[in-house]
Amino acid sequence: MSSENKKQKKSESVSNPSSWSLSSYRIYLILFLAIILIYFFISMTSGAKEITWDQFKKEMLLSGDAAKLNVINKETVNVYIKPDSLKKEKYKTAAKDILGNINRGPHYYFHIGSVEIFEKNLEEAQAQFDENKKTTVQYTNGETIWWINVLSWLAPILLLAVFWIFIMNRLSSGTGSMGRSIFDFGKSSPEIYEKGKVSAVTFKDIAGYDEAKTEVIEIVEFLKQPENFTKLGAKIPKGILLVGAPGTGKTLMAKAVAGEAGVPFFSLSGSEFIEMFVGVGASRVRDLFNKAKQKAPSIIFIDEIDTIGRVRGKALSIQANDERESTLNQLLAEMDGFGPNTGVIVLAATNRADTLDPALLRPGRFDRHIHLNLPNKQERNAIFKVHLKPLLLDPLVDAEYISSQTPGFSGADIANVCNEAALIAARKKKKAIETQDFFDAIERIVSGLEKKSKIISPAEKKIIAFHEAGHAVVSWMLKNADPLQKVSIIPHGKSLGASWYLPEERQIITRTQFYDSLSAALGGRTAEEIVFKEISSGALDDLEKATKQAYMMVTQLGLSEKIGNISFYDSTGINENSFQKPYSEATGQIIDEEVKKLIENAHETAKIILESNRGKLDALANLLLQKEVVYKKEIESVLGKRAVKEEKVLV
Repeated sequence: MSSENKKQKKSESVSNPSSWSLSSYRIYLILFLAIILIYFFISMTSGAKEITWDQFKKEMLLSGDAAKLNVINKETVNVYIKPDSLKKEKYKTAAKDILGNINRGPHYYFHIGSVEIFEKNLEEAQAQFDENKKTTVQYTNGETIWWINVLSWLAPILLLAVFWIFIMNRLSSGTGSMGRSIFDFGKSSPEIYEKGKVSAVTFKDIAGYDEAKTEVIEIVEFLKQPENFTKLGAKIPKGILLVGAPGTGKTLMAKAVAGEAGVPFFSLSGSEFIEMFVGVGASRVRDLFNKAKQKAPSIIFIDEIDTIGRVRGKALSIQANDERESTLNQLLAEMDGFGPNTGVIVLAATNRADTLDPALLRPGRFDRHIHLNLPNKQERNAIFKVHLKPLLLDPLVDAEYISSQTPGFSGADIANVCNEAALIAARKKKKAIETQDFFDAIERIVSGLEKKSKIISPAEKKIIAFHEAGHAVVSWMLKNADPLQKVSIIPHGKSLGASWYLPEERQIITRTQFYDSLSAALGGRTAEEIVFKEISSGALDDLEKATKQAYMMVTQLGLSEKIGNISFYDSTGINENSFQKPYSEATGQIIDEEVKKLIENAHETAKIILESNRGKLDALANLLLQKEVVYKKEIESVLGKRAVKEEKVLV
């Protein structure tokens, strides 16, 4: 083995904390066992039983059982019994040691006041004995066994010390306190990306969001070549806030910055600042910024910053959290304390920007806000192409066609669709992933797993068929309703049946479009009324959707005639958890009346459509009972062509 390899192995063993902790545990175990054995030996050597002079004289000396006496330090006399005498019943307990072996002594001991008196008493007791029968007496000083006396009281202390070192080592090595020493509660523990550790994600891995990438790339360029900006007097933003719905790629964008910047990148979550101990959050904020300043130029990324950045002083008193507020105050102080162009930039992400404190969002702290909205069709197409690269696809798979079937899907949803399609194809033992696998994956994500094994009686199946046919007929006849793609009466997830629509990608929605969607949502319940003269519990989801939409139309969007152009929507989120409504009881009563009126009118519209198309309703329901799943072409053959223009759809 070369010397370089030896050095490398040595450095690996030194840098590997797990190997160190394993060897240290062995050392602690050996020390622990050694102390136990020593203490056990001491207990064995001091196993003699204490007696009095009279007991010794009557039971051992006069009977001739004593072999010899050993006077230690002129204070204690150890008594050794003859091997033959140990067989007697009265010496049964002293004949063997704790391990069951023959006890070679001393077997008993007693204390004396002075050697002279002891010798006198011993001489008197053995006066009638012959010289060869008298017990031998030896005198010994204590220097030969001093260590036994010391260890007898030192061993428990050593045992406690080893145990304490073991516990402290475990705490400081990361096996306890969530990977942090008990003395490091006030220190932050971010994931650090430096020159030796680079994120695998780059801007090439982020499809779409070209405008957002442009703003972030500008930050990276400033860190790499700050003179291009500073020579013109420009100041780079101190803080950049990534705002967007869950799954839109905020954290992915931050990882790309870590991979592209080439400067130290400190990444951690907002929840890591919060601890049960007072003052820990503020201390960790100070420690994090000190580390970043020492390695400037650098980037700090705080994910889910709303954990510590919520608005102060406006929430309910029962929700007050002084520790969170002190953490936020420290964060505000640190961001405000930066000098111009120090090279430390704070990058944060949240999907609840409306709940953040205004002081955090003001210029000079988070100067730039980058909004990552749900991707449009072109952006979804680009995202699909990124996630389709590692997959083995059928040549007929068209990313643009699949992206058109996923309106409202986020980047995370698209990644999930691609993975689910691969799993479905593998489950079916296919050699490549086909288009139908992607459609099955979309269906699986939107409505849940298909449950053909669910037992449904014929009567219930008929109700479900007419219910779904009612949705289909009403939405088909209303021009502003979303285009229908297919209808199924096979249970999916919690639903017993489902109608699949392809929502148009609109930026605004008119009052008529809202109203038509309400009518389509109530089509199933209305069909049950017309056909069976009875209603069921199957419309729960439809009623919930229609009620929420109606209240939103009245209270937020100003689409009610009586309420007028008034909105009670709170974009700041300050009154989100308030028990008090932002309107009076009289206004609340008018709102309820308007919502009820909207629902009743939508229900009446659905009823008129279904009654005038009763034959088509029956035909579509019977087709569903026969085939269970009906696609757009078959629906069109029953209901006729729609009078609206539609894009390419699932067939």
